[in-house]
Amino acid sequence: MPTALTFLRQQPQVLAISDVDKLQEEINELQHLKELSESATTPLETEVANLESRIRSAQAGINSAKQQVAELATSIEQREEDLAYHYQLFANRIAESYRRIRSFNPLSLIFSSPNATIFSKNLVYQDSAKAQDDRLIRSISGELKQLADDKQELEATQVHLTALQSQLDGQADFFKGEIAKAKQYQQELGSQIAELSAMQQAIVAARSGSYITGVGSVPIGKDYEASIAGFKEKAPSNTFAVFSFGAYTHRKGMSQYGAKARAENGEDYEDILKAYYGKKPVKKDTGGNILVDGYGSMDFEGKYLYGIAEMPHTWHEDALKAQAIAARTYAYRYKKEGKSICTTQSCQVYDSNKAANPPAAWKKAVKDTKGMILEDVVTYYSSTSGGYLSTLGWDTTNGSGSNDWTSRAWESIAGSPWFYKAWYRNGPGDNAYSCGRYPWMTQEEMSDILNAYLVFKKPNGADTDRIVPVTIKSCPIKGVTGNPYSMSELRKFVDNPVTSVSSVSSKHSGSGQTTEVSFSTNRGSISMSGSEFKEIFNTRAPGHLSIPQSGFAFFNIEKK
Repeated sequence: MPTALTFLRQQPQVLAISDVDKLQEEINELQHLKELSESATTPLETEVANLESRIRSAQAGINSAKQQVAELATSIEQREEDLAYHYQLFANRIAESYRRIRSFNPLSLIFSSPNATIFSKNLVYQDSAKAQDDRLIRSISGELKQLADDKQELEATQVHLTALQSQLDGQADFFKGEIAKAKQYQQELGSQIAELSAMQQAIVAARSGSYITGVGSVPIGKDYEASIAGFKEKAPSNTFAVFSFGAYTHRKGMSQYGAKARAENGEDYEDILKAYYGKKPVKKDTGGNILVDGYGSMDFEGKYLYGIAEMPHTWHEDALKAQAIAARTYAYRYKKEGKSICTTQSCQVYDSNKAANPPAAWKKAVKDTKGMILEDVVTYYSSTSGGYLSTLGWDTTNGSGSNDWTSRAWESIAGSPWFYKAWYRNGPGDNAYSCGRYPWMTQEEMSDILNAYLVFKKPNGADTDRIVPVTIKSCPIKGVTGNPYSMSELRKFVDNPVTSVSSVSSKHSGSGQTTEVSFSTNRGSISMSGSEFKEIFNTRAPGHLSIPQSGFAFFNIEKK
């Protein structure tokens, strides 16, 4: 079987540039609005600072005026007390003056004076008393009038000062309110920018084709939730996800994504074939027909090979040539032996529509390599092997699986969406049915996996045939039946069952396999081999969660 994931169903997926640019434009617009608001707020804050300075100065003047008013009020109160006495004296003087005027008789004054000298003195005294009374009356009248004027001015000043204070307070409150609203607006914009920036970071990672995780740099696919980036962003805290290196793959022969990266790095098609198959192509007479299931006999070079749908025609020409030779070599055996070749991934995918109208790049690759095959090699190939091939070893830039091998894996460099992925759908396609769930598991679900493992080791009377996904009735899996134990039922068969998992770690071998996984749980550490975990996971995991690799287990478990 040369391929496990056909490119008809799984084209390399990346975010559309227009989507990325649209998001960037939105972020830029929000940032621009924020900057405009901040630019407008800065002089407003300066104005408020200046206003507050002027308010403080005006307030000092108001306070001084208030002090003067208070002193004036005190003075008026004192003057009112003083004038109360003078007013009584003033009233008495007026009454006395009135009586004197009414009772004054010059003849009585003459007759009462013994002589002219006394008369003159009495007359002068009378005039003097009258003049003194007149002065006192005028003085007190003036003071009373001034007092009334001062009180009126005091009241007017107090009203004016109150209005001025209110005006200044109103201006300060207005500017402060405007600044507060502007700050709130800026904060809201900042929150929106932060939210969009988180999305942008994911997009940038997707555009660059990688995400840094505990195992190194890995690419991101279109099925974002199935990627480590989607898990880290969207999964709730304290959850788990199982990520496989590679997909439905036999890990033999050529990695198609590896060929893509190698070609883009400067290797020609012969170098690529040599790396994956250990040989360079030779020329053979490949003319004539081949039998194809459902189509009968057709021209081998001029029709059949044109219809091979195993690699995007947009890829590098040397990758296309390597693919053309691998496909030709694989089918050449059928041609020679007169056998009919199937048209699915069980053999290699053939598309009659593509054969009728082959893309120019693919047609050129077939024509340029006409007759080229690899002798004595079954040219298996697959989309993504997970960085390790049984026929090659580590498919990395230096052939090593140590340290940051994921960053150096050719498939990772090429951006294969299946290089490091959580599988949770009922098929390899990114839009296949997922039973309405995500690829991560809760604490209870991961604990249930471990309890199932413990029951398999020591059944304690449990019917192990009932250890199937708890979702099997609502989310059927082909070929799987049974009446599953619920999680609570399964726990009853375990002494001190697992109820919580605090951490998990995985170990990998130099041959591209997961050798051990260890869990820290409420009952202590639980360890098992990678193959044991794969078996129990694929037996009990809910929905369509699975480790899809056949014959080996190469995966990692992530915890958020």
